[in-house]
Amino acid sequence: MDKKIAVVILNWNGAKLLEQFLPSVVAYSDEANIYVADNASTDNSIAVIKEQFPSVKIIQNEGNFGFAMGYNVALQTIEEPYYALVNSDIEVTENWLSPIVSLFDNEPIIGIIQPKILDYKNKDYFEYAGAAGGYIDSYGYPYCRGRIFDTIEKDNHQYDDETEIFWASGACFFIRKEIFRKLNGFDPDFFAHQEEIDLCWRAFNLGYSAKYTSKSVVYHVGGATLNQSNPKKTFLNYRNSLLMLLKNLPSNQLVPILFMRLTLDGIAGVQFIFKGKFAHCFAILKAHFYFYHLINYTLKKRGTIQKENYFHTKSIVFNYFVSKKQYF
Repeated sequence: MDKKIAVVILNWNGAKLLEQFLPSVVAYSDEANIYVADNASTDNSIAVIKEQFPSVKIIQNEGNFGFAMGYNVALQTIEEPYYALVNSDIEVTENWLSPIVSLFDNEPIIGIIQPKILDYKNKDYFEYAGAAGGYIDSYGYPYCRGRIFDTIEKDNHQYDDETEIFWASGACFFIRKEIFRKLNGFDPDFFAHQEEIDLCWRAFNLGYSAKYTSKSVVYHVGGATLNQSNPKKTFLNYRNSLLMLLKNLPSNQLVPILFMRLTLDGIAGVQFIFKGKFAHCFAILKAHFYFYHLINYTLKKRGTIQKENYFHTKSIVFNYFVSKKQYF
């Protein structure tokens, strides 16, 4: 019987991560074909796969295309109906794929699914990148059930459910092939960070839903590519978030939301100064100048439909920092 799901791991110079984490994927993914999409690694990644994991198929990209374009190029040749896009620093668990296949098979409106993502280094806690499913506020700031800004919850089974979410983490991201291709994949101009939120938002605008299931559990190391303290990560997050708003907001909300967002970003920059994190403040300024430069180009990417009920909370910034609501 043909397998319905393709597990696709994007790799760049991650031989050690492959040696550490591919064994769990191979052991617990009988329902899937497993691929490693390699972004022109210069280490011994390819040799490791060939010698230690002969059942894993290799797709060799011609350059380091980043997360977005790396997957876009690799997935052009993969024809299984369901894609599992999995970071190379993910440990999967037994029976992690069956609940996903069941949801896709039985609920056609579901386009995207995220499992429960726990911290590999502290397995009783949720992991920063995704936790128990993502949302955004009206200004485009992302947060998760189980993680709001830097507050991370312990897994006390409070999110042992299946529920609709707004975005699924790119660390372990399931999507139907037909929807990924209909949306032309990730936006390659994002390079990395928040491209999965943009993709989920575009799917939402077309009427597809994203869902979280606690029946599938994975453990994520996190920060293996860019650490949270890296100013480049700050730059990409702020720039890409603004680009995402410009692409997906309803027309009547573009000016007021973007104006308020610019103000809030300015406040964030001042906070970085007070903390002595001058490189991060500069990263926000740089992100804004890049955004202004790309406005006309990005406006051309707007789809024909932008739905209004995209946000779960008006302002997660106000709730967290002013009202002190630090848990979902």
